[in-house]
Amino acid sequence: MKNYIEQANANVRLQEGSRVIEQLLVECYIRPGISTKELARKTLLPVPVATAIKKELMQAGALTQDRGVHCTHEGVAYIENELGYGGLDKALYQKLMVNETDWKTELADILSLLTELFQLRPQVNVQIDQSKCTPETSLRRAILCLREHALIGKQALCVGDDDLVSVSLGFLLKRLFPNIKNQKAAITVVDIDKRFLRYIRDIADRKGIAVTCHYANLRQPLSEQLHGQYDCFFTDPPYTLQGMTLFVSRGISALKKEKGLPIFLSFAHKSPDFMLALQREFVRMGLSLKEMISHFNEYEGAQMIGNRGQMIVLKTTELTSPDITGSFEDVLYTGEVKRTIRTYQCKQCNGSILVGIQGDFPTIEELKNQRCPDCGNDTFILIAKKIV
Repeated sequence: MKNYIEQANANVRLQEGSRVIEQLLVECYIRPGISTKELARKTLLPVPVATAIKKELMQAGALTQDRGVHCTHEGVAYIENELGYGGLDKALYQKLMVNETDWKTELADILSLLTELFQLRPQVNVQIDQSKCTPETSLRRAILCLREHALIGKQALCVGDDDLVSVSLGFLLKRLFPNIKNQKAAITVVDIDKRFLRYIRDIADRKGIAVTCHYANLRQPLSEQLHGQYDCFFTDPPYTLQGMTLFVSRGISALKKEKGLPIFLSFAHKSPDFMLALQREFVRMGLSLKEMISHFNEYEGAQMIGNRGQMIVLKTTELTSPDITGSFEDVLYTGEVKRTIRTYQCKQCNGSILVGIQGDFPTIEELKNQRCPDCGNDTFILIAKKIV
């Protein structure tokens, strides 16, 4: 079947990437008769650019215009068969895509089931910074994935999943496609905790959702078979700068090499200095910041972070690449950071700097913010560490 998206992208060559063309095409499928101005608003494109994409898709035979923009029979077949929208409950989809929708009412059955399953999940291991998000938060993340056009027909990855986001994604897909057993969409989990992997596998088998689980110690690179396969990923890493950089780097290695792919990063609310260091890491990895949603995540018994955390939505660019590609030897978890003193070497001048409770800088993020005292560089490598 003709690939309308690739054909239109080759002719228009959008800076935003091909994903926005797919989004425009799907909008025409969901809302037949939509106006060009509304298409521009939905895709966040200037009207002339949306018009150019529309004309390319019309010329290719996917769209037609008659009292608004409609999909042709060929366009409908492409969206349903190739993009994975066949069998979609369009009414539910449209309700969930509206931010003001009371999704808890629409998805009350899923939320009830998740509440039962969350009560039976394994106990958290605080040594690896696990914490339990609420069922509402897990399902809210799945809905955010849908709204970012990264769920239907896509390959989603969970880099660590003690929050059972994979299960929420699977249940949401089943609700959206009530009569379809074999989804084009698929969900993968990588985690070091075999208890959670077993629990997720058990749920997937019993409930008939497409979730695949892999054991992975993220201190080592992901298996080659996972590289370049995914359209988005979720992660709720240890709330250290090193933890975020490592987990996001591993996720990036698993993403397809495309612009505009979303990354859903859950993280604690931090000080301005910490957030500056965090955003510097995003820039270093070639990621753009789409939005930061305060108090998006709610956790059970996580008093240290006030039971709330933020959702940071990032997007890939042409410059996106993982900051960490090989094995990782630095401290990772909060407990490790607090009781060690580490020696970092400046990558530019090779000067040595002590970081930790008895060091020249208390944290690596503060060192990166202040930069090397000798040359002003902001990139460092760990060369030694010891427990204080």
